[in-house]
Amino acid sequence: MRRSPWATLAVLALAQFMVVLDVTIVNVALPDIQKDLAFTPDNLQWVISAYTLVFGGFLLLGGRAADLLGRRRLFVVGLALFAVASLGGGLAQSQEVLIAVRAVQGLGGALLSPAALSILTVTFAHGRERNIALGIWGGLAGLGGTLGVIAGGVLVDSAGWEWVFFVNVPIAAVLIAVTPGIIRESKVETEGPRTFDAAGAVLATGGVLALIFGVIRAEPLGWSSGEVIGSLVAAVVLLAAFVVVERRSAAPLVPMRLFRSRGMSTATAVLALNGAAFLAMFFLTAIFLQQVRGLSALETGFEFLPMGVAAIVAAVGASQLVARIGTRPVMLVGAVVSVAGLWLLTQAGATGSYATDLLPGFLLFGVGIMFVSIPAQIAAVADVQHDDAGAASGVVTAGYQVGGALGLAIITTISTSRVTDLVAGGGDPVNALVEGFHRGLLVAAVFAGVNLVIALSSPQLVPDAEQLAEAAAAA
Repeated sequence: MRRSPWATLAVLALAQFMVVLDVTIVNVALPDIQKDLAFTPDNLQWVISAYTLVFGGFLLLGGRAADLLGRRRLFVVGLALFAVASLGGGLAQSQEVLIAVRAVQGLGGALLSPAALSILTVTFAHGRERNIALGIWGGLAGLGGTLGVIAGGVLVDSAGWEWVFFVNVPIAAVLIAVTPGIIRESKVETEGPRTFDAAGAVLATGGVLALIFGVIRAEPLGWSSGEVIGSLVAAVVLLAAFVVVERRSAAPLVPMRLFRSRGMSTATAVLALNGAAFLAMFFLTAIFLQQVRGLSALETGFEFLPMGVAAIVAAVGASQLVARIGTRPVMLVGAVVSVAGLWLLTQAGATGSYATDLLPGFLLFGVGIMFVSIPAQIAAVADVQHDDAGAASGVVTAGYQVGGALGLAIITTISTSRVTDLVAGGGDPVNALVEGFHRGLLVAAVFAGVNLVIALSSPQLVPDAEQLAEAAAAA
């Protein structure tokens, strides 16, 4: 039976749309989740970090497993895990359960996303058709992030925060039902042993998890506490063990030779910092708008919407500029614009006009993050061997996710510490929240500013159409 490649693309793009939608839709619901499940400000970030950590930590393992066990099979397994975890998230009655199911959601995403992109690349031949397919894939993924803020607001205000999780269940169920009839199974045929390097994935995720836990616990306990020191030591040991395992593995998740590429090394660092600034800004601003400015979830979504639209427009503009002037100038402009957007947001207070206090910062930041990510994705794979291109894309995507989780932990800890100190000193709680918001965004601006320095040392590349399409899909 002949299967339509465009029907395949529709299924894959809808699945990726759902995964991306989940990131922003949950952010808008955070204040309601915090209130209903009695999250502390320190613990609330785990609703986001548990997902991004596991997603980033197991992304490479998911891609390799899809190639060896079957891409369609892993795609369906990932969808099923995502759906079950989403149902569990909506039914969660405690912090621990919600954080646990968010981690399972991350694992589902880590299985289905690389499998979906692999299916897309083997379904469409190299050239114009694949470029069109990758452009549609990337565009719908970006649209998912933008619409998530509105969908989250509608669901939270009309039905409750639980529905930001429940909404995934029917979508995933339909996709699971239609996939066998639309998508053909494919996998890599190999004569050697099918090695997955699960140890590498566990060590990497465990090491970053220990590092983030240590950073978070430093705020209430102090950096000299045994728990904090123990967590940080465990992080160093686990991450060192990860490097040793990867060097010795016959089929490593992260081939160390990739980092001999200057483009790969700088792009991974840039995207990690970009993820840190973006996740922290989204997290802090969603709470600021609802707990300080008193907006509803839906009103919060509408205030975020221009940033998403700016990001979509900027992605197109960045691709065109990179094709004309190369990667480095666009990345430099993106870093400067990101810093400017974050600085403008630090000027917002508990009252004031949205048009003058928040909108300019949102627009600039939306443009800046895409002007950084598009050229960084291109530079990452520019001088990597063709056989390593898939692994390189996985590394930078994982770097973005893990960098986002680590940056969120650092920035939220600093922000919360500022709020706690001011309230303990007799300050007004609302003013303390505003000061904490400003402090956190200033640190995010520093992260974005470091990208300016890294961009100066990044390689200059003028890409071809294929590289532009792949970058748009991955951004």
